[in-house]
Amino acid sequence: MRKILLIINREYISRVKKKSFLLVTFLVPMLFIGMYAAIFFLTKQSYEDTHAVVHVVDEEGSISSQLKNNKNITYSLSNTDLQEQISNLKNGAKNTNLLIIPADFYTSRKIELLSSGKPNISTQNEVKSQLREIIRNEQYRKMGLNIDSIRNINDSIHIAAKEVTETGDAKDSHTEVAMGIAMGLCFLIYISLVLFGTQVMRGVIEEKTNRIVEVVISSVKPFQLMMGKIIGIGMVGITQFVLWIILSLTLMTVFSTTLFGNKEMAQQAMGRSMTEVPGEHVNTGNTDLDWTAALDSVNFTELTICFFVFFLGGYLLYSALFAAVGSAVDNETEAGQFTMPITMPLLIPYVLSFGVLINDPHGSIATWLSIIPFTSPVAMLVRIPFGVPTWQIVLSAFLLIGGFIVTTWFASRIYRVGILMYGKKASLKELLKWFNYRN
Repeated sequence: MRKILLIINREYISRVKKKSFLLVTFLVPMLFIGMYAAIFFLTKQSYEDTHAVVHVVDEEGSISSQLKNNKNITYSLSNTDLQEQISNLKNGAKNTNLLIIPADFYTSRKIELLSSGKPNISTQNEVKSQLREIIRNEQYRKMGLNIDSIRNINDSIHIAAKEVTETGDAKDSHTEVAMGIAMGLCFLIYISLVLFGTQVMRGVIEEKTNRIVEVVISSVKPFQLMMGKIIGIGMVGITQFVLWIILSLTLMTVFSTTLFGNKEMAQQAMGRSMTEVPGEHVNTGNTDLDWTAALDSVNFTELTICFFVFFLGGYLLYSALFAAVGSAVDNETEAGQFTMPITMPLLIPYVLSFGVLINDPHGSIATWLSIIPFTSPVAMLVRIPFGVPTWQIVLSAFLLIGGFIVTTWFASRIYRVGILMYGKKASLKELLKWFNYRN
């Protein structure tokens, strides 16, 4: 045990002292905040850059007067010759279009939208939307219906989705927030397990290639060396996560306070439409209150504890396999044939999380994936924001620990032989032979 602790301490200190550790630790939160800022800046910029000017050639005669300008599009009635308009279009400014409305528009329902390049899809949708409204209004007139009365019909509805707790009380579910958190945790745990597992494999390959392991193995057992390396790098990962959380929360608080002081940017951040829809009444007065209530409904203490439990369990399980692969090969190129089968159990719930797991987090597929040790680190963290019975979380955690013990025993039997094996290309058959070797 003392030797394992010494190896853990050496591994932890050596990696923390590396410039790459400090660079990644402080750079990741900055990149995260930079991405956060870039999204809103580019969103705002896109609304300005995609404003379109549409010159209208109205052969029908009554359509152009019904087209309405807004923040996304400006219509201009053109009386110039059609061929001259097309010729001018080639040298026109960006997002300049020519809309040709035929004389039989109401019967043919066909138009032409010309542009010097490919017409912007949002411009096409905006033109189509207004023309469809014009056609509907014409149909209403023919049927003798009052258009103003129809527009004043308000068919909006608010669904108060609630979940019944074990005590019988009903509380707001805030499913959208749960989905967002689930996707974030899914991405984070998948990237983290692959990233830190690969670091373990690279560390083993590096020591094996440089023959450092031959010196170390004379003082400690292969199992002690493997466990020390795995736990040491795992502690580095946890240290980075803690620093990322602290730095990210601090920077996000400062940035959000500055950003949401601008009402226009706040609306864009909340996904509001830049155009007003007749007859649709949007209550913007309690936006902050709604989001505050939604965030208050999330049990962040449970999320944080479960994240570290399943990250640590998943990391220990997969790192043992990555360590076995690193001991069996002489370079990273050869490791490729073994890393894909290892990461497949992580990739399956990661891919399914974007559809199956978040749509039916309590279904049989999601439940079994969150129980099986090889898939539970990803699947369980996707389910937890939706509310998971405590017994399932505890069972999944214990099975994950059991899976780690079995996997470590399996990996150590390959590691003890492979770490001193040079110049021989490993295969699955060879790994099974190493596993069966007697001491």
